[in-house]
Amino acid sequence: MPSPNRAALFSLAFITLILAGFAAYLWIALHWSYSEGERAGFMQKLSHKGWLCKTWEGELSLVALPGAAPEKFYFSVRDETVAQQINANVGQRVALTYEQHKGLPTSCFGETDYFVTAVKIIK
Repeated sequence: MPSPNRAALFSLAFITLILAGFAAYLWIALHWSYSEGERAGFMQKLSHKGWLCKTWEGELSLVALPGAAPEKFYFSVRDETVAQQINANVGQRVALTYEQHKGLPTSCFGETDYFVTAVKIIK
């Protein structure tokens, strides 16, 4: 039967290993993108929302053909300067560069899988 000190040390090492594994998973999920791309459309909405974790959440209206029903692209923004650029161009036609990060454990990082990294104004 292990001594109480040895059992406590084993428990502490096990908990540390679990926390380190979770931190490594989180780092990989945030820094390794599943897909990357660009979407163009009319910037409809950008809001700073959340109870504890405030995130920038936006909506881009994609119009493929005249007269067709617009599709909406929902996205999150982690960079404050990109959020300010988008906010300054609400109602304008823009192209958003994004990365898709799957498997994030909570909505504290963003409500969507799509994180906008850059914005271009389309004339």
